[in-house]
Amino acid sequence: MSADRADNAGRIYDPSADHSFPDERVNAVLDLVNDDEEIQAYLNAQNVNPVTRKQYNDHGAKHIDIVRNRALCLYDLLKQGGVEFNGAADHDLEEADEAVIIALAATLHDIGHVVHRDSHPYYSIPLAADILDRILEEFYDVRETVQMKGEVLHAILCHHTEEDPLTLEAGVVRVADALDMERGRSRIPYKRGGRGINTVSSQAIETVSLTTGDDYPVLVEITMNNAAGVYQVDNLLKAKLTDSGLEKQVRIVALNSREDGDRIVERIEL
Repeated sequence: MSADRADNAGRIYDPSADHSFPDERVNAVLDLVNDDEEIQAYLNAQNVNPVTRKQYNDHGAKHIDIVRNRALCLYDLLKQGGVEFNGAADHDLEEADEAVIIALAATLHDIGHVVHRDSHPYYSIPLAADILDRILEEFYDVRETVQMKGEVLHAILCHHTEEDPLTLEAGVVRVADALDMERGRSRIPYKRGGRGINTVSSQAIETVSLTTGDDYPVLVEITMNNAAGVYQVDNLLKAKLTDSGLEKQVRIVALNSREDGDRIVERIEL
């Protein structure tokens, strides 16, 4: 493995790498999505309401790129650990369709922001449905398109904690949404320039990495430079992991990198 690939392991999905799941279909879908003018327009437009108008944190193309990468890396580690997914399987779809569900839901989960920041998952549903009708027909017949569409929309809706995921594919998207928290990229809304706990704690998170755990499929290791980062981990990531269906497969460890005498918290497991 090259140095660059090793550094990106658990952070960036590499289509050319070996994976613990069939990847040809999802790679083809990702190529189509990345070249799709309408999808790319949504990813840019969806940042106006949260960022420009409400002065919240980024919810645009960069957020989507991070979440989709983390979701596919998380899925890969779970598959490597022998975790069986149920979203595609419940419809007698193929194993290759699990990653497609995750990738499409991660891509489209926030497009409802073009309507409003508040209740955006519910606005994402009709907008994503129209796009999915067009995208999915490139790869599936009518029956499979209906099934895949339902699974992707379910995962989009359940990325918010108000709705509990009924599939592990949806659980992966929900958890991955919270993994975009490095260097101020908190998923908990905060106003730029503010000094509240949401802002201070989000600035404390330095890195988020995904690796294989000792006796569980996934270890999420978070490095922070201030004990305030625990608030971010507990109120964001742990909240998203709860009721995701992945509680027994994912372990969270937060490490404080601060080296002076004011280091209150050195290590915490959630």
